[in-house]
Amino acid sequence: MKEFFKLPRMKIFCSFLAGAIIVTTVFLASSWYGLPQISFPDKVGQAFASTPGPDAIPDIAANASPAVVRIDTTVVQQNSRYDAYYNDPFFRQFFGSRVPAQSQERHGMGSGFAISADGYILTNEHVISGASSIEVTVSNRDKAYTAKLVGSDADLDLAVLKIEPDGALPYVQMGDSDSIRVGDWAIAIGNPYGLDHTVTVGVISAKERPITIEDRQYRNLLQTDASINPGNSGGPLLNLKGEVIGINTAINSEAQGIGFAIPSNTVKEVYDDLVNKGGVEHPWLGAYLQSVTEDLADYYGLDDPTGAVVTSTVSGGPANKAGLQRGDVITQYNGVDITSPNALVDQVTATPVGSQVQIQYIRSSKTQSTVATITAKTN
Repeated sequence: MKEFFKLPRMKIFCSFLAGAIIVTTVFLASSWYGLPQISFPDKVGQAFASTPGPDAIPDIAANASPAVVRIDTTVVQQNSRYDAYYNDPFFRQFFGSRVPAQSQERHGMGSGFAISADGYILTNEHVISGASSIEVTVSNRDKAYTAKLVGSDADLDLAVLKIEPDGALPYVQMGDSDSIRVGDWAIAIGNPYGLDHTVTVGVISAKERPITIEDRQYRNLLQTDASINPGNSGGPLLNLKGEVIGINTAINSEAQGIGFAIPSNTVKEVYDDLVNKGGVEHPWLGAYLQSVTEDLADYYGLDDPTGAVVTSTVSGGPANKAGLQRGDVITQYNGVDITSPNALVDQVTATPVGSQVQIQYIRSSKTQSTVATITAKTN
């Protein structure tokens, strides 16, 4: 070390100058020849990447939140005060058929978001189902707006509302849910438990999740670990561009970090029908199905446990009219091999209403075929 400090100052200066020239040359070469530029963070923790990252989330939340609305519903039910006794003959002897009735009101709450400046709002069908009145509260507006139901679909759990706002509404853009990847950031905004404009953040945990909640069968949901609680239903799930990639629709009450959303591309496919027709036509075969188990394969004399077993048909439905019966095992649909009930449902769903389809099935160990005309499902 002592020898170092004895070096002439000129030598030290020349060494420093040579190093500066080398560093400068590297930077200039990187500019001239298109080499990657080196950048340094202004502060510890700043991202090196130029693409949007988690640091963009506060801006996204600030920009998107004004478009998120609160939806309050009132459902009026007419109930008899004496339902428990109405069928009792002694009770009817005194009151006859004129039983006093009373109205009961139930109130619900959910979320939604504006997709146009003139007041079109997307939400879940289950948020507004059966409502006799729908009120929409918008940020920084003096009053709640009475909403009109434009169109809804129970199977897809989607609804479009319309309000007449005082001035243009802030709104969000619909994104491409097919382009997102598992692990991408996801931002949920809604009104859980009435806590307006709550923002939660997570990632896309999975895609194309099929789940059943009560009597609804969802077939193609996004799964996220962004917290989604009661009251979040109908609110947007956003990407890091601030675009809507899903509509928050359900939670798994028995787990933590498992929420679901309807993909935005599903919404875009049916939006025009919801607005212009008030609903969506769903192709329908009119048959209840069951998987083929090993035992059923042995019972029906099948080589493999594959296909879809008809457990019953709807009277007057396409399957019924085509002659399908309980116990028939459907093995092909328009030339496509059917491996499971879900595979058959997928084929039917992709069939235009009014189409005639060839169905191959096994009955009493014999392969047979029939033609069915696919109709629209009626609720």
